[in-house]
Amino acid sequence: QVQLVESGGGLVQAGGSLRLSCAASGRTFSTYAAGWFRQAPGKEREFVAGVSWSSTNIYYADSVKGRFTISRDNAKNMVYLQMNSLKPEDTAAYYCAADRVWSPTLRVGPLDYDYWGQGTQVTVSS
Repeated sequence: QVQLVESGGGLVQAGGSLRLSCAASGRTFSTYAAGWFRQAPGKEREFVAGVSWSSTNIYYADSVKGRFTISRDNAKNMVYLQMNSLKPEDTAAYYCAADRVWSPTLRVGPLDYDYWGQGTQVTVSS
């Protein structure tokens, strides 16, 4: 079993930065792909960024490419999302997730991920 706990959300002005952290428990987490998703009120949960277990493969949604950076530290069982140049449309609850099924490419569908954190709120004011 893997448990995920996000932190680092908050209120920031447009153009600002935040760094989200995801702490994972469980010996097997380092062998799973990890991703960040977000969900705004009234909208479906959407993929933001993903990283393979070895950090060899990284993928971003077009909406955050060039502004967000995902990384992981398997020695610490941590995944991070550095968010720069934040926009009001980035406002959402952000979730960390882990995909225990190996795939040659990173998967982007929420249903592909097996473990989820409780989420951390990011609010960007204009």
